[in-house]
Order: sequence, then C-alpha cells, then structure tokens
Amino acid sequence: MIKPTPNPPFDSETNNPPVVLFSVIDGISTEDLLVNLTETLASAHALTCDFAFELDGSRREGALGIAQLIEVGRLLADRVLDDIAPLPAT
Repeated sequence: MIKPTPNPPFDSETNNPPVVLFSVIDGISTEDLLVNLTETLASAHALTCDFAFELDGSRREGALGIAQLIEVGRLLADRVLDDIAPLPAT
C-alpha cells in the first residue's frame, strides 16, 4: 500500500527524526495568530501577483490562480478573526 504522505526523513548519523527548525511558541492568543496569518497571506498574495505579471500565457494564469487561492485563504482567516473578535458597532 502506498501512503499518501511519506515519513519524515531521519538523520543518517543518529537515525533520529530531524530537529525542528521553526515553531510557534506556546501562549500566543488565537487572535494574534490569526492576525499574523492574514498578514502572511496578504504578503504571499502580493508577491504572487507581482510574479504573475512577469509571466505570459498559461503560466501567468496559473500564478494568478495561486494568488486567488491565497486570497480565499486570507478571506477565510479574516472571517474567523471577525467571529472571535467582532468589530464594535458604530
């Protein structure tokens, strides 16, 4: 049977799983995590759009499709953020 995702690589010298290079520290609020997520997605969207406009044809369309998926992810994260920290009524 073929697994959908492979096992992580092991260090060839110690036969241990690899050391974690990046992690998110404990104790950060959900709101702060979502704010950072939306900012990261907005940056990825801007970079992808800039890159897309340097391409032609189907490659441009593919890059713009990726940008659209990133934007959908940002909108979803914004919606969750609004649900946990609604804006005050005006």
